[in-house]
Amino acid sequence: MKYFHLVWRSLLRRKVRTLFTALSILVAFVLFGALMALRVAFTLGIDLAGADRLVMIQKVSFIQPLPLSYKGRITAAEGVSAATHNSWFGGIYQDPKNFFAQIAVEPEPFLQMYPEYVLPEEQKRAWYANRTGAIVGRSLAERFGWKIGDRIPLQPTIWQRAGGGAWEFTIDGIYDAGTRGTDVTQMFFHYDYLNESREFGRDLVGWYVVRVSNPNDADRVAQRLDALFANSPSETKTSTEKAFVQAFASQIGDIGSILMAVLVAVLFTILVVAANTMAQSIRERTNELAVLKTLGFTDGHLLGLVLFESCLLAALGGGLGLGLAWLITQGGDPTGGFLPAFYLPARAIVIGIALILALGLAAGLLPALQASRLRIVDALRRQG
Repeated sequence: MKYFHLVWRSLLRRKVRTLFTALSILVAFVLFGALMALRVAFTLGIDLAGADRLVMIQKVSFIQPLPLSYKGRITAAEGVSAATHNSWFGGIYQDPKNFFAQIAVEPEPFLQMYPEYVLPEEQKRAWYANRTGAIVGRSLAERFGWKIGDRIPLQPTIWQRAGGGAWEFTIDGIYDAGTRGTDVTQMFFHYDYLNESREFGRDLVGWYVVRVSNPNDADRVAQRLDALFANSPSETKTSTEKAFVQAFASQIGDIGSILMAVLVAVLFTILVVAANTMAQSIRERTNELAVLKTLGFTDGHLLGLVLFESCLLAALGGGLGLGLAWLITQGGDPTGGFLPAFYLPARAIVIGIALILALGLAAGLLPALQASRLRIVDALRRQG
């Protein structure tokens, strides 16, 4: 920091050029933050998937159901500590455009399996006791203005109710996210209510969620479970929850690769802009650099000063951009429910800081080498 004032004055030599270069870097890192948050959202919270949870689906297709009777055999299998099942409902609230996930579950085992869904104890008890009760995420409740005790009718699209008519649910609880990025846009209700009241599909479930005793043994447990139901009418495919979510997300395309390609193009463009700014700055200060060498500054000193100047410029623009991106994503999902996991993870912030440093070094390296190799006589003659 001994030469900070000298470097700062060099940056202010061309204020407008420095300002616009810093703004370009700022915009690039705001975009970086937004793209990283979108990547988290479109990968459906893959990083949040439980390391000790497996997902079992029908081997032929995810939309094919599994028998309810499988649960006993799954629970008794070696390496399994708990198991529960979920079933997709697919109802319509008021208008088909009001899409949100509705899933039939076993209330108590479900909340034990997913501790990231946080619910007050009194609301848990009310839900457990109410056959037609449901819990909804905080964002979903805010989206429709729902509150505890409201009656919510859903028109069926898959599971018709015996006797016809809409399915009605009472909101017994509103859950919050115990872990950053947890989906708070879903609705969960009693599987027993669905199973006892639907016209067809009795004793069928959508998929099983299995907790393993040892996460390191997850793959072996998955193979063991699939072997239990081999050659049965409903064969299974079991994988870690992370692998399941990854496969589900890939059905809409490799969003992560697309976003990374856009990001690389943006950062490369900004690198060219910053490098050009530094190169112009060094050319304009050839005479000054020669004077510094005359005063005793070594080649290493000049190399360090130019790199410091380049990194400082990158840090000003990139740091502000990254901070602004963090502030923007603090508001959570900007779409009102379509991107429930929209946030900037800590890992992306660390990567952003590393990219800022790399940008500063890459943009300033060539001008810094030119400055360090400058010959005093040639520089003064050229300036003269």
